[in-house]
Amino acid sequence: MAKLVMMRHGQSEWNKLNLFTGWVDIPLSKEGIQESLDGGKKIAHIPFDVIFVSSLIRAIDTAMLVMSVHSGKKVPTILHPHQGKLEQWAKIYSEEAEKNCVPVISAWELNERMYGRLQGMNKKEMMEKYGEEQVKLWRRSFDIAPPDGESLAMTAARAIPYFQNKVIPYLEQGKNVFISAHGNSLRAIVMFLDGLSKEEVVALELTTGAPIVYDFEDGKWKKSS
Repeated sequence: MAKLVMMRHGQSEWNKLNLFTGWVDIPLSKEGIQESLDGGKKIAHIPFDVIFVSSLIRAIDTAMLVMSVHSGKKVPTILHPHQGKLEQWAKIYSEEAEKNCVPVISAWELNERMYGRLQGMNKKEMMEKYGEEQVKLWRRSFDIAPPDGESLAMTAARAIPYFQNKVIPYLEQGKNVFISAHGNSLRAIVMFLDGLSKEEVVALELTTGAPIVYDFEDGKWKKSS
């Protein structure tokens, strides 16, 4: 049996300010740092063989903070495939050192939903300008995208295939996987794992810094406490 653990990154500086963030690369807030540490302590006993993160700093930092309180004391090592010298010159020559590292794979496919022209805008102000119902459609409908942005359906169309093609093979080998990503990319993956409908997934709320744990065995998923 393998374990899959997913976590929505801790609160970011723009979450705190109630701004649409999307692909804008904003760091964690002080509160978000603490959320990540607290969430990490809840899963500190689960050994991880590989870590997946989005390409955005708030997800990467969350993973690093989680591992900083992990009981295994292994060092997360960010891989840089196909990036020339960044990949070539980062080779580890000590077998002992490599054994005590956990590879970290960064993927833009796990990035947050891209909010287009809403990025950087205050959510409350957008409701006052466009109406609460319109903003709710942009934020919570499955198929409707904000201006020049992505819908949840479009986010799912990149996140789910990546999960199927890149993440599941590790689980099939019996390896434990940790994913640090975002509300909408993880919402899409949970939709796939739990077989949620469009209506159910848009109502799904994922708390920042809260681990979601699944057991994977014989091709079946079971949510774990």
